Amino acid sequence: MAVFFLSNSAAIIGISAGTKVLASLVVSMRNKGTIVRCERVTKSVEHTHSWDPEGEAMLNASSSDSTATVSTPSGLCADLRWYAISTRSRHEKMVRDRLAGIGVEPFLPLTRTLNQWSDRKVWTESPLFSGYCFARFALTNSHAVLQTPGIVRIVGSVMPEPIPDEELEAIMKLAQSARSLERHDYLTEGTWVEVVRGPLAGLRGQLLRKASHDCLVIRVHLIQQAATVHIDMSEVILAQ
Repeated sequence: MAVFFLSNSAAIIGISAGTKVLASLVVSMRNKGTIVRCERVTKSVEHTHSWDPEGEAMLNASSSDSTATVSTPSGLCADLRWYAISTRSRHEKMVRDRLAGIGVEPFLPLTRTLNQWSDRKVWTESPLFSGYCFARFALTNSHAVLQTPGIVRIVGSVMPEPIPDEELEAIMKLAQSARSLERHDYLTEGTWVEVVRGPLAGLRGQLLRKASHDCLVIRVHLIQQAATVHIDMSEVILAQ
């Protein structure tokens, strides 16, 4: 048997000497820049071995009933995190199915809506968060995810940022509850926000709805006075 150790510690593969397909896979991994270290393990089974001068890859074998096993080192699952995937318009379900097709665990919360058709009422399911799907994967696998048709990017301010497990678990619990589920505005009245664009950039205050307008409340605590100004919701983010 030959045991191959990958440089990124993603897997330890035990390959019997007769497995030509997996041998080719090892060679392919070397061509892509993955360092593969191979050690021979003595077994009481006769096989014909062929190794390169450095002993790094198995090229030929004679047995036809060989098997291969892949073991996941402890701690590898810790690399699997939930990420938000930005999708093209109306491609959320397609992205979910395609991610599942490449072995990535997707999660797409749906909401049910009763629509009136010309002759009847019909319940339809649509994404709870339009333009987004969630996926659980290791960041080292992000290239394969980004190549999936319909995906725009993995959400993050500078680079992909994982979503806390408790937040996704809460949404999953809602989706599995069979109760009515609706999208809600992230920034609501009373929320502390920061203006990030426009002439008021840099100000921090609380949101307020006043005469059907979104306003920012600025307070002077010492004299217990306050002022409001109209703002556009696209100008503010949640204050940190």
